[in-house]
Amino acid sequence: MGSVAADAASRPHVVCVPFPAQDHVTPMVKLAKVLHCRGFHVTFVNSEFNHRRLLRSRGAGALEGLPGFRFAAIPDGLPPSNVDATQDVPSLCRATMENCLPHLRALLADLNASPDAPPVTCVVGDDVMSFTLEAASEIGVPCALLWTSSTCGYMGYRYYRTLIDEGEQLTNGFLDTPVDSAPGLSKHTRFKDLPSFIRSTDPDEFMIHFAIKVTEQIAGADAVILNTFDELEQEAVDAMRAMIIVPQGGQLDALGSNLWKEGVSCFDWLDGREPGSVVYVNYGSITVMTNEELVEFAWGLANSGHDFLWVIRPDLVSGDAAVLPPEFLEAIEGRGHLAIWCPQEVVLRHEAVGVFLTHSGWNSTLESLCAGVPMLCWPFFAEQQTNCRYKCMEWGVAMEIGHDVRQEAVKEKIREAMAGEKGKEMRRRAAEWRETAVRATRPGGRSHASLEKLVADVLLSGGKSS
Repeated sequence: MGSVAADAASRPHVVCVPFPAQDHVTPMVKLAKVLHCRGFHVTFVNSEFNHRRLLRSRGAGALEGLPGFRFAAIPDGLPPSNVDATQDVPSLCRATMENCLPHLRALLADLNASPDAPPVTCVVGDDVMSFTLEAASEIGVPCALLWTSSTCGYMGYRYYRTLIDEGEQLTNGFLDTPVDSAPGLSKHTRFKDLPSFIRSTDPDEFMIHFAIKVTEQIAGADAVILNTFDELEQEAVDAMRAMIIVPQGGQLDALGSNLWKEGVSCFDWLDGREPGSVVYVNYGSITVMTNEELVEFAWGLANSGHDFLWVIRPDLVSGDAAVLPPEFLEAIEGRGHLAIWCPQEVVLRHEAVGVFLTHSGWNSTLESLCAGVPMLCWPFFAEQQTNCRYKCMEWGVAMEIGHDVRQEAVKEKIREAMAGEKGKEMRRRAAEWRETAVRATRPGGRSHASLEKLVADVLLSGGKSS
């Protein structure tokens, strides 16, 4: 027993601190699992708000962890809000920036004083939670920052500084203008494809300056972890790259990150569908729309003639509950399945799924590419516009649905993606990217090598890397 305890006490101890939103928590959980597989003791730090949501969605024992993997929580600084909804992102960015550092500082001190865990040896923070750099520095351990979005999106944020210095913020009259002299960005990029916060006439808009701050501050990290693979974003990738893969079938599979309870009834429904026959629709964890837009999507799906699985979150319609016409529900009987939430990666790997109608968040984009599934895009905010442009113009795996959504356009795009010549080419390109992702993440692949370098040169040795 003594040798087991001594071995546990000598393990490296990583503290993982995600930004408290679903699309940031998910890749951080994957990274934490990878590090645990490599012998790290893990402390995963949720916000108190999300800690309670995970308990509700996954059950009372979900956060007990397993040997060497423990959960902790700190306040996010926001007042109580709807327990089933994503918090307002700008408010959350401001609150975490202003309030979280002292709480993380206290947590690190408690962990280092605890007899139940080895001393903290490194911190991995979400880049948006860049106060983790200061907290790690104070206790003398290295800090890596995880950029959870696309690298092309990151380069779009970095272009904000150029626009501000030139006195430009974007209005509708300029959105189709091509972007010139933007290192790392596609030659097809227009102003409308830049991350959306820059579309403001207010020179003091908080999210513009917050984005500049956190993207420029990333250079102060001991390592930068990018949630991508080289071949996908070769021109934009100029720092450490990693696509995180966790071995299947072990105890770690029981640790999940979804803040809504996952429904699994969709798999029985999918099992009864022909290969490639289903349109999977999910707008992610933050996108909201009007009920009128919801109805336009509904009839576009119904009139396309294809089967579909549609995820409708409880907070998808802004300020109200989603209301679908009774005649729509009658029209889709037997060929449409509605769900509140689902295990998306598993759904995308199901042979019945033929195309993914998505908001173009980066997690969804990567998951779809790794499953070889082409996409229809309806970007909502932030760098989703950038991701959409790359998918359509650079990677050849997607088509865009117009921002002003109309059922006729939805219907025609679905039909083209599922059965048209453009759709066939998108499927071919998506299959190629799937194979590229597999090669990159296998032993000997570039992403796998980058991950090994991160562990050996930074998290275990305290060295500086990029």
